Amino acid sequence: MSPSPTPRWVWGLLVAAVFGVSSAGALFQHVDAVPPLLRASWRLQLTSVVLLPLFLMQWRGLDDETKRRYTAWPTQRLMLVSGVALAAHFGTWVASLDQTSLTHSLLFVTAHPLVIVVGMGMLAPLVSSVRPPLRRETAGAVICFVGAGLTLLDAGSSQGDQTVTLFGDALAFGGAVFVVGYIVVGRVLRAWMPIFLYAFPVTLISALVLIPVSWLLEPNFSDFGVLGWLDPAYFGWFLLLACFAGLLGHTGLNTCLRYISPLVVSVAVTLEPVLGSLIGWLFFDSGVPGAWTWVGGAVLMIGLLTVVVAGEQHALDEANPQSEGS
Repeated sequence: MSPSPTPRWVWGLLVAAVFGVSSAGALFQHVDAVPPLLRASWRLQLTSVVLLPLFLMQWRGLDDETKRRYTAWPTQRLMLVSGVALAAHFGTWVASLDQTSLTHSLLFVTAHPLVIVVGMGMLAPLVSSVRPPLRRETAGAVICFVGAGLTLLDAGSSQGDQTVTLFGDALAFGGAVFVVGYIVVGRVLRAWMPIFLYAFPVTLISALVLIPVSWLLEPNFSDFGVLGWLDPAYFGWFLLLACFAGLLGHTGLNTCLRYISPLVVSVAVTLEPVLGSLIGWLFFDSGVPGAWTWVGGAVLMIGLLTVVVAGEQHALDEANPQSEGS
């Protein structure tokens, strides 16, 4: 019996969600008058406000046993870890948007599949539950390193209002490293936890963590304030970040996973640097990438696609072992 076809609206949602996620970099860069750590906190604060009613709706539908599991300290501890990791991800990534070009920032922050492969290679000999990287994953990682090296040849060049810098690219890659913690914890908890029961507290924790860090590290924190996103000059932009990039983007992708193979969704998300750069160029005059960024970025994305396809195909084969011999 053949599986039922995927509803057409799901494909429309996938396109909208990928564009939503891809728009975040250009939107963040557009409001660069706000210090980066505070900017990240504002985005997460407003996203938390949007997620709260959805969280309450799902909470009311939980059975008593799941509520006990949810409120248990091991679960809360994992969500704290995830929230701190998400705060570090947003903090370093948004800071990178002030220090390098939009395209470079997007290329390096989406390199978390490379981080996962390197982490697997380091942990597999020490932790029995971690599998070693597949050959195709290792090959993809090598391609990623070559591509990243080529893009760095554009360091010092101007793209729009931003100049490509090694420091900015390193900050963006730091964002990729930190988001792995959020992804790993999410895979553990989302196996039994509804999406908004995970997303709301983790997002709120991230927003709160970034407030004292911004106060300590950003001298002009007091010029904007903790709730500065309520200012009409900024509210519309941060509402777009919360609803279009956050709710539609991330929640939309999670919804698509119910109907579409994770492989398809993962490959679609890998297009974020291309779509994000186009959005920045078309709507915010972010500039055209340099020649080495075009070449290196293409190589880097080929490497990331190789890693993603190999990993997701392996997961599908493990979940459906009977399909291997068919």
